[in-house]
Amino acid sequence: MAREPRVLGMVLAGGEGKRLWPLTADRAKPAVPFGGTYRLIDFALSNLVNGGYLRIAVLTQYKSHSLDRHIAATWQLSTLFGNYVVPVPAQMRRGPRWFSGSADAIYQNLNLIGDEKPDVICVFGADHVYRVDPRQMVAQHVASGAGVTVAGLRVPVEQATAFGVMELAPDGKRIRAFREKPQFPLGVPDDPDQAMVSMGNYVFDAKVLVEAVTADSKDSASSHDIGGDIIPMLVDRGDAQVFDFANSFVPGVSEREHGYWRDIGTLDAYYDAHMDLISPDPIFNLYNRDWPILGRPDRLPPAKFVFDEPGRTGLAVDSMVCAGVIVSGGVVRRSVLSPEVVVRQSAEVDGSVLLDGVDVGAGAVVRNSIVDKNVVIEPGASLGVDIERDRDRFVVSPGGIVVVGKGERVRA
Repeated sequence: MAREPRVLGMVLAGGEGKRLWPLTADRAKPAVPFGGTYRLIDFALSNLVNGGYLRIAVLTQYKSHSLDRHIAATWQLSTLFGNYVVPVPAQMRRGPRWFSGSADAIYQNLNLIGDEKPDVICVFGADHVYRVDPRQMVAQHVASGAGVTVAGLRVPVEQATAFGVMELAPDGKRIRAFREKPQFPLGVPDDPDQAMVSMGNYVFDAKVLVEAVTADSKDSASSHDIGGDIIPMLVDRGDAQVFDFANSFVPGVSEREHGYWRDIGTLDAYYDAHMDLISPDPIFNLYNRDWPILGRPDRLPPAKFVFDEPGRTGLAVDSMVCAGVIVSGGVVRRSVLSPEVVVRQSAEVDGSVLLDGVDVGAGAVVRNSIVDKNVVIEPGASLGVDIERDRDRFVVSPGGIVVVGKGERVRA
């Protein structure tokens, strides 16, 4: 009986996230809060841990303090069997420089691979919202004998111009070309109207990955990027195949959620992904206990709703409300309230995402907004009501979502 492959997880968490500013003003993109009690990185880590892959290195770089603290406080695996989730900052092992790309991040940490001696390495991105069972990717990868297996998502060809597109051989598995944001994407062999785009998750043969990033490090013309340089290198060698996300099966996932994947690359994508959570039959279900998304343990009192009187009724409808929230005579609709948010008398919150500790003053109105931690919204103030006025004070996304940075004060 063949032994199970030894698997090491490497999560690429060095993203700066400029398009998510001001949410990334004080934190790395993977550390951006999501869904009330989670950080973006929790989705990649949950998929790996639920799949039984319990040795994971998180490669960090930009503004990593918040991310490091989150991992230390949340992702404490049992060390009895050598399990760990450990943040690994740029250590300048290959010279006095930071990581110059995702491939360089792995190259500068080849000592981790040498210490673990894995057969297979799962290299996952840290800023997507989705569920996948990585064991299925690993099983297909090992059976195929390929150097790399790339997770692929089918999208309409007209939408594929925003992604890295894989052109497949007639067997629908081998990748014969990889094109970054092509003007005219080609469809997959069994459906010309659907293109196969990269999801930013990869399973590598360990020796192939080590050889590839080492060769790439010597190429002065390279951008040292996994998707931009390493994958095309292996495609040209005929050593790359696709894992079709449409064939993924995850316990507890409904037909409606099957195939759900969101790249949280922009403020509008961040907002839309939150709206996906709050419908009665959500497109992405955080309440799946068969494949849970794991996050920080809250040590807070339960949420509280007070007052039921004319003009001040504390209630929340079609919303997610976290521990420690107090809705004191205000009304919340279609929103996500993170821990310790306070909504005061006669305030209205509609279609918004409020992060930890936001205080919404009496009579204030908040619509179609993202409000970062510890913001004070003064009594009678408004957000999302007069977009042009908001544009002078705050960030407004292309989709018209008002975004208030951490610790700011919204004046009446």
